[in-house]
Amino acid sequence: MGREPVFALRGVTLRHGQTTLLTDICAQIPRAACTAIVGPSGAGKSRLLRLLVRLEDPDAGRITFHDTPLEEYDVLELRRRVQLVAQHPVLLTDSVAEEIRLGRPALPPAEVGALLERVGLPAPFHTRATSGLSGGETQRVCLARSLALDPQVLLLDEPTAALDAASACAIEHTVRDLVARGTTVVLVSHNTDQVRRLADQVIVLERGRVLTTGTPDDVDYPETQ
Repeated sequence: MGREPVFALRGVTLRHGQTTLLTDICAQIPRAACTAIVGPSGAGKSRLLRLLVRLEDPDAGRITFHDTPLEEYDVLELRRRVQLVAQHPVLLTDSVAEEIRLGRPALPPAEVGALLERVGLPAPFHTRATSGLSGGETQRVCLARSLALDPQVLLLDEPTAALDAASACAIEHTVRDLVARGTTVVLVSHNTDQVRRLADQVIVLERGRVLTTGTPDDVDYPETQ
């Protein structure tokens, strides 16, 4: 792609007990671009994201972040710079405003409201309690929480799977805006049309291996995608 890599994975293998989940993964995640990771369920897409924030460590191979081995970074510092929004994220506080301020306690109310609007929620939503939020609302609040930290890299695991069309459109707009501002985005998605709209690079996984890498128009998408 011509962009310097933020992450580089070389021969990365991940096992769980006797099961090999990822095998000999070699890939690069370019800076200031959207890389989509696609593949059938169980291909290892979410596991790959977890490796990038050291929620798991590989059994073999090497992952570098800005040319430095991942294990040399302080984990908390790494996770401020690289934010993961999981498909089923967990809320940690009692109110939406507290949740968004989790990493920045002094964040002004106007900025809290602006972050909510960026993820397709109205600014007054900050007064809501976190209990009782729908799955889609929870995921968007967690995305706003991540954006509050202004991360260098944003990892999104199926960010629009639980959203209606209007909310999904807002998230896609946010992704495009982030990439335009220089943020690196890694997106796991089963939505082929979304991948074509957003991605600069596509990595296709199948049975824990990289099947192919290319532009959205060049790769063949799995039938079970």
